[in-house]
Amino acid sequence: MKPTRYLGSLLPSWKDYRSVKRTWRADLIAGITVGIVALPLALAFGVSSGAGAEAGLVTAIVAGIIAAVFGGSNIQVSGPTGAMVVVLGPVVAAHGVAAVAVVSVLAGVVVIAAGALKIGRVVSYIPWPVIEGFTLGIAVIIFLQQVPSAVGSTPGASSNALVSAVQSFPRVDPAILIWPILTVLVVGVIMIIAPRISRKLPGSIIAIVVVSAIAAFFDLPLARIGLLPSSLPTPTLPSFADAGALVGPIFTVAALAAIESLLSARVAASISDTGPYNADRELVGQGLASVASGLFGGMPATGAIARTAVNIRSGGRTRLAAIIHALVLLAIVYLATGVVSQIPLAALAGVLMVTAARMISVSTVRSVLGSTRSDAIVFVITAIITVSFDLITAVGIGIAVAAFFALRALAKSGGVHREELPGPAQPGDEHIALFRLDGALFFGAADRMLERVTRIVDVTVVIIRMSQLQVLDATGARVITEMINGLERRGVTVLIKGIQPEHLRLVTRLGVISALRDQKHHFTSLDAAVEHARDHVRRSAIGALGASKVSTTTTTPA
Repeated sequence: MKPTRYLGSLLPSWKDYRSVKRTWRADLIAGITVGIVALPLALAFGVSSGAGAEAGLVTAIVAGIIAAVFGGSNIQVSGPTGAMVVVLGPVVAAHGVAAVAVVSVLAGVVVIAAGALKIGRVVSYIPWPVIEGFTLGIAVIIFLQQVPSAVGSTPGASSNALVSAVQSFPRVDPAILIWPILTVLVVGVIMIIAPRISRKLPGSIIAIVVVSAIAAFFDLPLARIGLLPSSLPTPTLPSFADAGALVGPIFTVAALAAIESLLSARVAASISDTGPYNADRELVGQGLASVASGLFGGMPATGAIARTAVNIRSGGRTRLAAIIHALVLLAIVYLATGVVSQIPLAALAGVLMVTAARMISVSTVRSVLGSTRSDAIVFVITAIITVSFDLITAVGIGIAVAAFFALRALAKSGGVHREELPGPAQPGDEHIALFRLDGALFFGAADRMLERVTRIVDVTVVIIRMSQLQVLDATGARVITEMINGLERRGVTVLIKGIQPEHLRLVTRLGVISALRDQKHHFTSLDAAVEHARDHVRRSAIGALGASKVSTTTTTPA
């Protein structure tokens, strides 16, 4: 693709909205619905990250609009997510709230660069058990992060969610413990019951309204969100003086934003009829969204699969729906922040606890654990490391473990098999060994092949059939060369049959052909190779017989 054409594919186009004339009513309803659903989540994720409810709300608005316009999906809804909160929590604890904007802007730049460099399809190489493993780990962390608010305490000093949750218990005030726990339970019950009555009922917003009204009416001792701005803040370039200390978090956030957004976009494309997504444009759009969010004091953004699914179920068909969702939240900022500020933190904790529980699909967990032992191990390891360390470490180790099992399986698929010579047996066939190479011959399996062939004894000719060899790397080709050299040094003639066209350049460069005693010892026909081998054995036998007669004549007395 030409550079100008590729650049054009990364930019918004009027084609993005060509169906709006037919779908605007459905988009309007879907956008309003998603906006209502997104409000408590945006507030909760902002509070849970440590950046504050305002940051979550700003992110949902600013990033929601920018990602909808510039992103590569027609239906994706973007904003703050639980996975991002998991990463940002330790950043806020270690570097302060101001670091969030710096990380957001610079991570956004990295994601934009990733899209421009055409690496959007890399996410397709992440194995399914790894994805499900870190999804399970994220869900557990989100749930644990809400424990302090659910018991009316404050988080512990540890950056690990489990340890922090345990550390929060000594700070609990027994006199008021019952109220946050009851708040969480009421929120949970409403969110569970509402969808059973009607899938269109926004259970989270109903739960928030009910418990907030009860808390205000009875003046319950519950911590509230607190004062929120009545307008969007002025965009400001953050100070990058301490950016050097944030290199790790910046690339972690960038990797997470790319992975989560592309996974969400891929799922959205598979469950809707709104067309495919452009992976590279999606990265550019999400990067721009994070940059803009950081300038307004928000958090890094990603595609949000839960809100995207609500958008699809509500009838959203174009980018207009995601834009309307952000405008609904913007209207709330200008018209209702006074009411929103009175929402109890325990209510938001309840919303996120239910959200975390819904992220865990029991049927999916059973499917992974019941698939293969290697996939189950990858799934469990990824989940444990996610909870114990961090997401990017978990994904990296998960991919490494999955790659190990894949290579092991690939190595097992390769084999070296000795075959009978075709056609009727002839005298001297016992001095010919025919080996067939199957499957894959690469660094993980090459030594096994070398050992099997080179230990052969009492043969004059070895024929190596390579026509069934599917995978060959440099190590495998080098081992074939070493095998030929070793056999030829022992006086065994090696014939090669059926090198595949895609392997010919590699084996030529690594000396397989030149290692043969004669360049004509490379055959395309098995019959021709076998005939040459039999002829060689016959000539060797005649030569040995002649040498024996000469030896007998010269040693007989006159």
